[in-house]
Amino acid sequence: MADDTLQRLREEVVGCRRCPRLVAYRERVAKERKREFRAEEYWGRPVPGFGDPSARLVAVGLAPAAHGSNRTGRVFTGDRSAAFLVRALYDAGFASQPTSVRRGDGLSYRDLYLTAAVRCVPPDNRPRPEETSACRPFLDRELSLLTNARAYLALGGFAWEATLDAAAAHFQVPRPTTAFAHGAAATLGPGRPIVWASFHPSPQNTNTRKLTLPMLVDLLRRIRASWDDGRSAARQR
Repeated sequence: MADDTLQRLREEVVGCRRCPRLVAYRERVAKERKREFRAEEYWGRPVPGFGDPSARLVAVGLAPAAHGSNRTGRVFTGDRSAAFLVRALYDAGFASQPTSVRRGDGLSYRDLYLTAAVRCVPPDNRPRPEETSACRPFLDRELSLLTNARAYLALGGFAWEATLDAAAAHFQVPRPTTAFAHGAAATLGPGRPIVWASFHPSPQNTNTRKLTLPMLVDLLRRIRASWDDGRSAARQR
């Protein structure tokens, strides 16, 4: 739509009730709450993207965490995955501070826009295919609106598949067949963003050191370097 804006998209995301199972779950979590957050009022709604509208890097996660973004209302905020990711973003020069605790905590992103493939917290972190499809137009529109993007970073295998689908459709090119692996890079054609992959910054990956802070910081710095010569950076993978 010609008159679309990120603000308009944000309002539509926050008001979405397309998926009955996800609506019921996100609201139940917000009502029951976790003991340590019992005194807090949970967001309990879909979580919109957040960051620099002129960003050259668009990072895509899976979905809000039950007691992270579903509580705080900001993507990758208030849980251990967020703490790890934002520390790496800060070390790589994309974040104004190394912590992401709550909305209004002073965090801002420079040259980065952070979003997710699914906007509501799913039970067991497993959205159903029809729920992923229902959310897909939001990611499609974000890619259309973030016209300065030079790279997309998928955080985890689920986000990798969703980002490849959305990017290929947006640029009307064949979907890349590149396999998911940390540091993998898929090309969409000359002059178009490169799609990069990282292991998800979940405790399951960081506690086992499948993903370490230096690994993610190094990848973020390589992505930034790729803007000088995207084609040669992609060939290195």
